[in-house]
Amino acid sequence: MTTPGTPSALPVGRYALGSYAQYEQAQAAVDHLSDAGFPVESLTIMGADLRLVEQVTGRLTSGRAAAAGAASLGWLGLLFGLFVGIFAEAGTALLLLAVYGLLFGAAFGAVMGLVAHRATGGKRDFSSTRGLAASRYELLVEQSRAEEAERLLAEFRGR
Repeated sequence: MTTPGTPSALPVGRYALGSYAQYEQAQAAVDHLSDAGFPVESLTIMGADLRLVEQVTGRLTSGRAAAAGAASLGWLGLLFGLFVGIFAEAGTALLLLAVYGLLFGAAFGAVMGLVAHRATGGKRDFSSTRGLAASRYELLVEQSRAEEAERLLAEFRGR
């Protein structure tokens, strides 16, 4: 649902076409304007009232920290081993260098993951992902195109 009106801090020279509770609604309005031939490069979707959202994904134990470090640096070791193997002498086994790189990278990563986890002193014993979320999305247009965009969006809302 759209709510006409002006958000608190509009970029200079922009007109608020509407406010949407979900990003997909603002995206659908832009898609409608695009389908109608409107020059969409004059539009802006602006998230308002941003919040940092941290989703806790699990408990972080010493074992998990070591495993995560081993996995991340193991891949790096594998790539390094393959790179060295490409430029090594013809008799050197490429696969053997890749495996050694994987093993040494995983061992080093496990130690680093464990050390980093222990360094927190138990103050952050969980894993998480972070992202930004907006409470609403403002659809803005250049002032010179506002009248045309309003007309086309009125058709869209009337459906």
